[in-house]
Amino acid sequence: MSEATGTLSAEARVRIDREVAKYPADQKQSAVMAALAIAQHENGWLSTPLMDEVATHLGMPSVAVYEVATFYTMYDLKPLGRHKLCICTNLPCALSGALEAAAHLKKKLGVGFGETTADGRFTLKEGECFGACGDSPVLLHNDRKMLIGMTPDKLDALIAELAK
Repeated sequence: MSEATGTLSAEARVRIDREVAKYPADQKQSAVMAALAIAQHENGWLSTPLMDEVATHLGMPSVAVYEVATFYTMYDLKPLGRHKLCICTNLPCALSGALEAAAHLKKKLGVGFGETTADGRFTLKEGECFGACGDSPVLLHNDRKMLIGMTPDKLDALIAELAK
């Protein structure tokens, strides 16, 4: 993931404005979650200057943006590894092997939740429900690709593929 510079591209601003247009004119701040997701996707993580720019663009206090970014686990407030692996450990996934899968990933990667491997390739995170309980355990790769039924064998294959 790239270094967060604190500057939204013109393209990101257009995308944020499309989200803002979904709300009444006096409710621009309602698009804050989408704006943060767009900024994070473009920059890799959310630096304080980048969150300040989102706040300015939406016409809201920076602290209100920080509150959203620090409350939800989907936002990353520090640089990550090239591959962010987020495993759901909520009850349905836990009952279907997610805790064992998480332990396997921790051992395989040599990191705990919220940590990045020494080579900078992988960051492991614990996630909240991804809404695919029937296919658990579920893993989200780089906030974009959902992987289901993640057994230790499937996790080993994934790590091997991503390490190339």
